[in-house]
Amino acid sequence: MNARRTWAVARKEVLHIVRDPRSLAMAVAIPMLLLVLFGYALTLDVDRVPLVIWDQSQTQASRDFVSRFSASRYFAVQDDVRNYREVERAVDSGRALVALIVPGDFASRVASGHATPVQLIVDGSDSNTATIAMGYADAVAQTYSQEIALSAVQRGAGATELTVPLDVRPRVWFNADMESRNYIIPGLIAVIMMVIAALLTSLTVAREWERGTMEQLISTPVKGPELILGKLLPYFAIGLLDVLLAVLMAEFLFQVPMRGSPALVFSFAAVFLAGALSLGLLISIVTKSQLLASQLAMVLTFLPSFLLSDFMYAVSNMPAPIQAVTYAVPARYFVGALKGIYLKGIGLEALALEAVLLTAFGLVVVTVATVKFKKALV
Repeated sequence: MNARRTWAVARKEVLHIVRDPRSLAMAVAIPMLLLVLFGYALTLDVDRVPLVIWDQSQTQASRDFVSRFSASRYFAVQDDVRNYREVERAVDSGRALVALIVPGDFASRVASGHATPVQLIVDGSDSNTATIAMGYADAVAQTYSQEIALSAVQRGAGATELTVPLDVRPRVWFNADMESRNYIIPGLIAVIMMVIAALLTSLTVAREWERGTMEQLISTPVKGPELILGKLLPYFAIGLLDVLLAVLMAEFLFQVPMRGSPALVFSFAAVFLAGALSLGLLISIVTKSQLLASQLAMVLTFLPSFLLSDFMYAVSNMPAPIQAVTYAVPARYFVGALKGIYLKGIGLEALALEAVLLTAFGLVVVTVATVKFKKALV
């Protein structure tokens, strides 16, 4: 490995990039654009569910019950309706996702201590949102029921306080507000960088073949590993710049707290980028076509990273054969590392396995790319 020849190849690649400023701008702008689009559009939080209420009782008790929904941040009361036809119109038009129907005998049944049926109509066309909304409504109703029951017991016993047998006090660690953005953004950085890194290098060798300049490179004393390393270095710097901008956007635009070490984030990013860039280079060596290389890079990186990296869907819930496949997806280890550093503040001692597997992935891909490039020259 000759450092001078490697630097010459890297300088040549930098000149290619500088002479095409639009590509350079796209290489920096596209990750930021994707992060903004996905960061704002991709959310699993269900807040302010549109709600219409049909209060047939119109009593103090029913208004007290309804106020629990209107005061909750999870529901947004759109309107008070007067019959089923208006309920149907509100749900059909999408103006309401949930309709709460309080029966006319609500107050008398509550006062007598009888079970009081309250109807909740939910638009199930979006099953995930509907399930979450039903959970919210059930929590509100359960809280109201417990207060009524405790109040009744206290009145009957003449006690001023009543101690319940179980006092469950849940506490959420690492993401106390349960904000989906806090774990989506770190995972999103990994997915975007996987795609962009592979795309950046997927055109390099193929471009040389298509322009006929590869023969000139072959005629020089430059060796295969020097050529590969020289072509990787400029894109490695661009990739680290993209990671820096993504981390800054996560911190200042999306307000995602980073509890761990920023240095560890960039250390993992460096190892991850080396593997992802080498994968793009390998694709470029194998295909020798810029169009085919870019398409193949997109298919091989985006779908596995999005679906099989534990980013959107839990790998532990997948069938065993699919779980086995996920071990070959490098984004899985980077997603796990970023989530751990961002949310839990853990260090390398807890992420050693991810670091080793990412390093192994990079070494394997670089080795295969070098071997393939030698065969391509022959």
